[in-house]
Amino acid sequence: HNSLFFINTLDVNNTNNMSYDRAITVFSPDGHLFQVEYAMEAVRRGSTAIGIRAKDCVVLAVERRALAKLQDPRTIRKIVPIDSNTTLAFSGLTADARVLIHKARLEAQSYRLTCEDAPSIEYLARFIARTQQKYTQRGGVRPFGIASLIAGFDLDHKGSGEMKPVLYQTDPAGTHSRWKAQVIGGRNAKSLREFLEKNYQEDMEEKVAVKLGVQALLEVVDSGAKNMEICVVKQDGKVIMEESKVDEIVKEIEIEIEESKKAKQGGGSASEE
Repeated sequence: HNSLFFINTLDVNNTNNMSYDRAITVFSPDGHLFQVEYAMEAVRRGSTAIGIRAKDCVVLAVERRALAKLQDPRTIRKIVPIDSNTTLAFSGLTADARVLIHKARLEAQSYRLTCEDAPSIEYLARFIARTQQKYTQRGGVRPFGIASLIAGFDLDHKGSGEMKPVLYQTDPAGTHSRWKAQVIGGRNAKSLREFLEKNYQEDMEEKVAVKLGVQALLEVVDSGAKNMEICVVKQDGKVIMEESKVDEIVKEIEIEIEESKKAKQGGGSASEE
């Protein structure tokens, strides 16, 4: 009888866990919303996206997964415009991103129509986060399986009052935060974030920020420039870098790595003598 009771309680526990698992709006006893956490897992399985704020631009660097031989690369975009002064890079489910991007673009147009001015980057980041949060609190929907980096220029209200580069991040839970440099997506996001923390400098020049973004992506990308998309967001618009230019930076980094290895070996043999 005791063993029967034990089996039954096990079944009840499993059933309870499954119900917390399935119901998007129900907290588990230890305060988790499992569906939101699974959405974050979908982001981790996505490709890596990196954002770096420099002195007068924001660099967005995205891992481009290998394409099928006959596929048109123009149809696979991880960096997209939301408004004339707002650019978004995402990681996670592309179909979910398309829906969220469409909503954000509509909001930007609606704002322009109502206020006769462009929405700020913070306004759009807040709108995207609010939309993502709504999809964690109602039944009959599921969370968006994407995280996003939103880049552009906003008025610096606390400082000089000039337009300054800004970078925001949103996640499937619906939080938005402002960053100097951030990594989303991919299994190595934590180690890449540590790499950025170590190498980030305030008020970097554009060239240095681009190099740092490429350097970080090389940690996760196998075939160099071919599988990278680098976008430089400036005040007068965004520029997607050509593959040949990215390749030059990759080669420059590889030469530096080789030289530092030789220097270490040389230093090691000298000390042995």
